[in-house]
Amino acid sequence: MSSKAATFIILGIYVAVMVGIGFYTSKRTKSTNDFMLGGRNVGSWLTAFSYGTTYFSAVVFIGYAGQFGWSYGISATWIGIGNAIIGSLIPFFLIGRRTRLMTKQFEARTMPEFFEKRFNSKALKTAAAVIVFVFLIPYTASVYNGLSRLFGMVFDLGEHGGTIIIILMAVLSAIYVTLGGYKATALNDFFQGIIMLIGISTVVALTVQKKNGLSEAVGALNLISDNNTSENTLGSIFGPDPLNLLGVVILTSLGTWGLPQMVQKFYAIKDEASIKRGAVISTLFALIVAGGSYFMGGFVRLYCTLDPADTSGKTLIETLNNKPVFDTMVPALIHQALPNVLIGLIVVLVLSASLSTLSSLVLTSSSTLTNDLIKPRVKNFDDKKQMLTIRIFIAVFLVISVIIACNKNASISTLMSYSWGALSGAFLGPFLYGLFLKKASPAAVWASLCSGIGITIIHMLLFSFGIHAFDGIKQAVIDLNCPLNLLSPINAGAFAMIISLIIVPVVSSFTKAPDKKVIDNAFASLETK
Repeated sequence: MSSKAATFIILGIYVAVMVGIGFYTSKRTKSTNDFMLGGRNVGSWLTAFSYGTTYFSAVVFIGYAGQFGWSYGISATWIGIGNAIIGSLIPFFLIGRRTRLMTKQFEARTMPEFFEKRFNSKALKTAAAVIVFVFLIPYTASVYNGLSRLFGMVFDLGEHGGTIIIILMAVLSAIYVTLGGYKATALNDFFQGIIMLIGISTVVALTVQKKNGLSEAVGALNLISDNNTSENTLGSIFGPDPLNLLGVVILTSLGTWGLPQMVQKFYAIKDEASIKRGAVISTLFALIVAGGSYFMGGFVRLYCTLDPADTSGKTLIETLNNKPVFDTMVPALIHQALPNVLIGLIVVLVLSASLSTLSSLVLTSSSTLTNDLIKPRVKNFDDKKQMLTIRIFIAVFLVISVIIACNKNASISTLMSYSWGALSGAFLGPFLYGLFLKKASPAAVWASLCSGIGITIIHMLLFSFGIHAFDGIKQAVIDLNCPLNLLSPINAGAFAMIISLIIVPVVSSFTKAPDKKVIDNAFASLETK
C-alpha cells in the first residue's frame, strides 16, 4: 500500500469519527444553553483538552513553529513553556473559578454578554460582539492557510489544490459543530487532543534522530549564522534575539486571558474541583504540544535553506518579496525527517489541531453574533430560532474565512497576530479587572476597546497593507534601528495587551463605576461554595 493510500484511509476513519460524534451529541443538544455551553456541565478532562486544542492549531505547528524556529533556533521552545505556564496554568487558577461563578450569576453565555451585565451597558455588549465576529475571521483564515500548506505538500495538489482543501475542511468543521454545538466540540477536542499528543511526540523524536541525536543536532545548529548577530546562537538557551522573543511569549501566552473562545471554557466547566484538575491536565498538554512544536521548529535550518548553491540536501525554501515563506518550512522538515508511512499521522495531527480550533472559533463567533446582536432586536426569538440563526452564521463566518485564506500573500503568523492583538488588546483588561476590581468602570472598558482595536488597525494600515503613502513612515521606523521590531504585528499585539492592562485601572480611577447594586450582585456570586 502506498503512503498516499494509507493517508487517505486514516483520513477517512478520522472524518467518520468526527461526523459520528456530531450525530451522537446532536441528540443530547436540546437548548441554546446546551448548544453554546454544553449545559455548564463539562468535566475536567474535556475542558482541559478543549482548552488546549482550541489554543494550538496549524497556526502553531505550521506557521509559528517555522517562523520562530528559523528566527530564534531552539530558544523558540520558551514560547511553548510560556504557553504552558502563563497561557494555561495561571488562567485556570486565577480566573477559572471567578469566571464560572460570575457568568453563571449573570446567566451570561458570551463575553459581550458578561460586559453588559458586569458594567450595566448594552452598548458595550453590541460593540464587543462586532469586534469578536470581525477579528476572529483572520484567525480562522490563518488556520485554513496552515492546513492547505501541509495538504499541498503531502498530496502535491498543484496551484488550486490548497483552495479545495480549505473548502473541504470548512464543510467538515461546519457539519459537526452545526450538529452538536459545544458538546460535539468538547468531545471531538478530547479525541483530537490524544492524536496531537501522539503526533507531536513522534515528530519531535524523529526530527532529532534524523540529525544523529540531540547533541549533534544542537552542534550543527550552532554552526549556522542567524544573520542578525556576529555569533552563532541558534542552539543557545536564549537565542539571538531575546527581546523580540519575549514579545512572542507575551502575545501567545498572556493573550489567552482575554480571548473569548478561550475564557468561554470556564463558563462551561462543571465545578471547582474540575478547574483544579483541568489546570494540571491543560498545562501538561501545552508543554508537550506547544513546547514540542517550537522545539521541533528550532531545527528547521537543518532541513531548509535559502541558498540555491547549498548542496547539503536541504530543501530550498521559496521567497516572497525577497523574504522567506515561513509557512513552507515545517512541511519541508516533515517531508525530510519522517518516513512516508508516518506522513498520514502528521496530516491527521495537523487536521486535528486545526479542526478543534476552528470549531471553537466558529461556535464562539456565531453564538456571540446571535445572542448579543440578533436576539435583543427580534421579538419572540425562541430557542429554535436562536439555534437556526447560530447555524446560519456558522456558514457565513466560514465562507468569509475561506475567502481570506485563499489569499496566500498573507502569512499565517500575521493573520493570527492581528487577530489575537485586537481581541485580547481590547478585552484583556476589561475582563480581568471585571472579575477582580469593583471600581472598574464602563468608560475604562470603552478606552480599552478603542486602544486595542486602534493600535491594531493603525499598525495594519502603516506596515501591512502595502499602502505606498506610508512608505516614508515605514522607512523611518526601520532607520531607528530599535532593538524591538516595531514593524512586527506580534509586538504590536503584545503592546496592545499591556496597554489594556494599564488603561483600565487608570481610567477607572477617575470615572464612575456601575451602580452599587450591579457590583454587589456580581461579586456576591464569589461567596458561593
